[in-house]
Amino acid sequence: MLRSAPASRFAWPILIAVSLLIAAPPVWGQQSYISRFDLFTGYTFLDSPHVGLFENGFHAQSGVRLRTWVSLGVDYSITAGNLTLTPNLLLPALQQQLGAELAGLAAAGLLSPSYQLVVPAHSKTQTFAAGPQLASHHWTHFTLFVRPSVGAIHEVATPHPGDPIATLVANQLAPTGYKTDWTAFYGAGGGVDFLVSKHIAIRTQADLVYDHLFNDLLKDGRLTVRFSAGPCFNFGQNMAK
Repeated sequence: MLRSAPASRFAWPILIAVSLLIAAPPVWGQQSYISRFDLFTGYTFLDSPHVGLFENGFHAQSGVRLRTWVSLGVDYSITAGNLTLTPNLLLPALQQQLGAELAGLAAAGLLSPSYQLVVPAHSKTQTFAAGPQLASHHWTHFTLFVRPSVGAIHEVATPHPGDPIATLVANQLAPTGYKTDWTAFYGAGGGVDFLVSKHIAIRTQADLVYDHLFNDLLKDGRLTVRFSAGPCFNFGQNMAK
């Protein structure tokens, strides 16, 4: 199975942001301009180690500040990458069914006893979220923020089997040639805006969420890390006044 870095490796920005936001003293002077609106666009990746999935893509956010410390916003990301499906990821009933089919082929001499079933697939994922974000502006040159991460995730997986047996299995699991699903996700996120100027910042952020896509095929849910970085544009009324 394709391996990727564990989710905990990329969760540290969330933990740092939460810790500093809670303990933040007003050092170096508070920011004199806190914008009413902000808009972020940038690069993002999704990492779901349990299914060997790593995707690259685009992330966008927009928010309106209700108070200096709280905003409401919307969040969207689209990513694409590859995963590898192996029998141990499937529901127990599907594992038994595939095991019996492979054993029958092996007994008939049509399959090597050492054969390992692997079904590579291409995945395209979209996430949609909305909700509050809490921020601390106690530093002149950067802003820390944390948020709940709750929303919906849509994924399309297209198998690309590499041998006749894998092709047969892929046709059973995805008769239309692809598999698509919607489900909810939940978790938490946070990050930091490094202020380049009054209206421009460089944002780095991460979210750690749980979902259970394709629960008609996969026995387990998964933890997914989303990390993103890019410019953030601040504009509108000064909420610090």
